[in-house]
Amino acid sequence: MRLNQATDYAFRMVLYLASKPEGTKITGAALAEKQNIPERFLLKIMRSLTAANIMKSYRGVDGGFALQRVPREITLFDVIEAVEGQTELQRCLNDSGACSRGCGGMCSIYAAFEGIQRNLAERLKAINFEALALQEKAMAEERDADSGKEEL
Repeated sequence: MRLNQATDYAFRMVLYLASKPEGTKITGAALAEKQNIPERFLLKIMRSLTAANIMKSYRGVDGGFALQRVPREITLFDVIEAVEGQTELQRCLNDSGACSRGCGGMCSIYAAFEGIQRNLAERLKAINFEALALQEKAMAEERDADSGKEEL
């Protein structure tokens, strides 16, 4: 499974706002600049995140974007699903149970991928943006500390 560029950008946008105080609002232009994302692309992604109740959009002079939910309630799975849509690894795993062989989910390939899909979804649902923001802060502090060291 390979996630597309829009999903990577969405992760960065949500993580940025998750690392700010609750209720922080930012304009699309400012967020695009801070995260090095083309603004038109950012606005398209924001529509998906807003439709999924991950982001909130504000119109007008003081418009911008903010998180709709607290960071601990937003998972990697939520963002992937909002941007990518259905996330099944194999076509036969989707809700319709499509099988070109007519097996209806009764084959060894389905069984193997069904387990992998379940494990992947559980893992992605277990990682929330509050935890990622805390980890990002710790990693940034470590990078800053390392950059101050003299090379031997």
